[in-house]
Order: sequence, then C-alpha cells, then structure tokens
Amino acid sequence: MGNTARFGISLDGKLLENFDRVIEQKNYMNRSEAIRDLIRASLVEERLGSDDQEAVGTVTLVYNHHVRDLSDKLTEQQHSHHNQIVSSLHVHLDAHNCLEVLIIRGKVREIRQIAHELIGVKGVKHGKLVMTLTGEEL
Repeated sequence: MGNTARFGISLDGKLLENFDRVIEQKNYMNRSEAIRDLIRASLVEERLGSDDQEAVGTVTLVYNHHVRDLSDKLTEQQHSHHNQIVSSLHVHLDAHNCLEVLIIRGKVREIRQIAHELIGVKGVKHGKLVMTLTGEEL
C-alpha cells in the first residue's frame, strides 16, 4: 500500500445515516474501511468490463444427479477446460440434488464462456457466475 491520502466528502445527512447503518451491520471498524471497500468494488467491476482482463471466477451449479448423463456431461465440460478450471467442490444437498462449485482462472471472456457452457447443460437447475480480479491490481 502506498502513502495514505486524506480527503473530505460532503453527504446528505440521511444518506450518511443509512451508510452508517450498513457500516455497523457489516462490522466495519470505521467509515474509511467501508469507503475503501466500495472503491475497490467499483474498480473491480470496471476492470471486469474488459474481456482481456485476467480474472478468477466461481461457477455455482445446482442439479439433480439422477438426470440421465448429466454428471458425465458436466465432467466432460470440466475436462475440456482443465487448464482454466483450477478446483472444484461437490456437495450432496439431499438424496437427489447436488451443488458443485468450480473455480476458473483466465481472461474474463474465457471465464464467461466456460460458465455459460456449464450453466447451459441440460438438467442444471440453477447456475451462477461470480467474478473478481486476482488481487494484483488492487
């Protein structure tokens, strides 16, 4: 971290009250920590807009493992992207449903494409992609 810079901001009183409530709910020690997190989140979102940005993402899938050939199709998709998929976690939610979380590393465009392929496999009940930066840029 570089030199610390101090600056002041002006806010509407009601906005500040609401912000302070969020700070308390999220257990921030002070406003500065909360503002730093908001700035970082904004920077991450902006950089994830570039298809060539290096990133990491998690794809969460929920599916019924009794659906014919679904597990094999998902495994096949994962093997075809073994260079980008760095880890996976499989959890049995109940007698029929499974949760799978995959960690994918690469360019934003590649991560999105792999996520769409996985989520789009017939039989997947729900899927979600969440991306962030690798941390070097923050």
